[in-house]
Amino acid sequence: MARADFRFAFRRRVRYAEVDAQGIVYFARYLEWADVGTVEYWRACGLYERTGMAGGEAEFHVVRAEVDYAAPMRLDEELDICVTTAGIGVTSVRLLCEIHGLAKGEGRDDLRARIGQVQVHVAEAGGRPTPVPDWMVALFEAFEGRPLRMAARA
Repeated sequence: MARADFRFAFRRRVRYAEVDAQGIVYFARYLEWADVGTVEYWRACGLYERTGMAGGEAEFHVVRAEVDYAAPMRLDEELDICVTTAGIGVTSVRLLCEIHGLAKGEGRDDLRARIGQVQVHVAEAGGRPTPVPDWMVALFEAFEGRPLRMAARA
């Protein structure tokens, strides 16, 4: 997606502890950034305020994560962690996270990595998958400004 197509972005800077001996961000950090971005995205959507999520009233488990690397990030670069809900199934939420460097020049995309995640809603930590509540779907759809429910598989 183009950077401008995301309704949510969380800005941060690459820290010394995140780079390897060559000064390039270590590959596993991109998953950590996706996690940080997802939590901040949920805050922006109002999920934390609505559920007391930090207290465990709603729980999601990552069941799939896939990273495509486009270009390296280096020490002290600023980046935007962009997150959107790509779709919502019966028990799962598909998220798309993109890491964009802050390109020099207006209107330029500077994609560094794309992370796709599938997270399953469970009733409690360690629990079995349970349907994503309609009110939660409505919360994400209101934030994104579009329908997100995917058709159930036959």
